Amino acid sequence: MLQAESPHLHVHYDRVGSKTVRSLGTRSGARGDGPLTVLVPGLGAPGYLLRTLRKCAMRGPVRLLDVPGFGGPAGPVCSEALGPLADMVARWLATVPQDPVLLVGHSTGAQAALHATVTAPERVEALVMLAPTFPPPLRSARPLVVAFARTALHESPSVVPTLLPSYLKAGPRRLMNCVRSAQSDTPEDALPAVTCPTTIVAGEHDALCPPEWTRLLAGRAVRGRVVSVPGAHAFPHLRPTATAKLLTEAREA
Repeated sequence: MLQAESPHLHVHYDRVGSKTVRSLGTRSGARGDGPLTVLVPGLGAPGYLLRTLRKCAMRGPVRLLDVPGFGGPAGPVCSEALGPLADMVARWLATVPQDPVLLVGHSTGAQAALHATVTAPERVEALVMLAPTFPPPLRSARPLVVAFARTALHESPSVVPTLLPSYLKAGPRRLMNCVRSAQSDTPEDALPAVTCPTTIVAGEHDALCPPEWTRLLAGRAVRGRVVSVPGAHAFPHLRPTATAKLLTEAREA
């Protein structure tokens, strides 16, 4: 569960239609340079992005969304399908922030952020897709398992405790539904509709988001660029300072 572990951070509960969306970030009205940075985690597990959240909070206003919010106090915010998740993010963007945001999604959260941008383009100043999933070869079970195993060899064990609480609350069925929904998505077809600056970022050892995939995505974007960073799929957890700096640079690009 998201908790305010710093006096500079606050747990927010925002009503979006009939739903409550929980997020952790700087307090309402906090001032900072640039737009609000909004972080969308992958597979409904926000804990691994807390380090990046704290570093972003040192640079300006930021929110880490807890959607779909497995086990949250208001119950699941939306289904485990990618479409409803992206729709909820888009409706949150249309309801809560006063100005356009820097929208940042990681892994399957990058797919959700992309579709939210297509739905509410006027609410997104710039889009950053961190380790976006899934390239066409990984849209079936066996190749995905192999890519996951190759990537896991380069991950830090410290990321596991940040994921387990959310995954245990979700249960294997919902997690697999999330993965299957993301596998059936084609982000390369959605990107041509995005006109804001788009940055695609991937770790050097991330077999889930290989270089040819990032180049394809950036090439499909109207204003796309690729950035390669050290690490694997969970690089924002291991290198939060560098990730926060990269996000600052993305909104200035």
